[in-house]
Amino acid sequence: MKIFISILFLILVTSASEQKYAIKAQILEKVFANISIGKDFIIWSDNKELLFELKKSKNFTTSINCENATMIILEDKKNLEKNCINKPIFVLEYNLLSEVSQSFGAIFWKKGRPNIIILSPRAKKLSIDISQKLNEYVEEKVW
Repeated sequence: MKIFISILFLILVTSASEQKYAIKAQILEKVFANISIGKDFIIWSDNKELLFELKKSKNFTTSINCENATMIILEDKKNLEKNCINKPIFVLEYNLLSEVSQSFGAIFWKKGRPNIIILSPRAKKLSIDISQKLNEYVEEKVW
């Protein structure tokens, strides 16, 4: 009986983890559908689970390396290669908005819900057009 409960628990934990990435990918798809970077979206992320979920999208192409990407989704600053630092970066942790100057937006979880921030001055500097549909997420600076 203990083995059955343990297996059931592992299945539930694994399923919940996979759902987390699917939800993040869906939110990012909606955000990216409402911004324009002036070229096709080719996305690279250091989060392989998230990149796998984004690969399922028909709206974006993914890349296995950041050099070919036009948009980077970053979870850990250490994973950002120097030759990719000047590309538009969307971060997965709030504190990275302050640490990565090329980041123009973030999605992060706080109190069990997703939060989205798009920094208008940084988006303008990167020639990123933001749809009015995202106005409620636009900020002038990192708080």
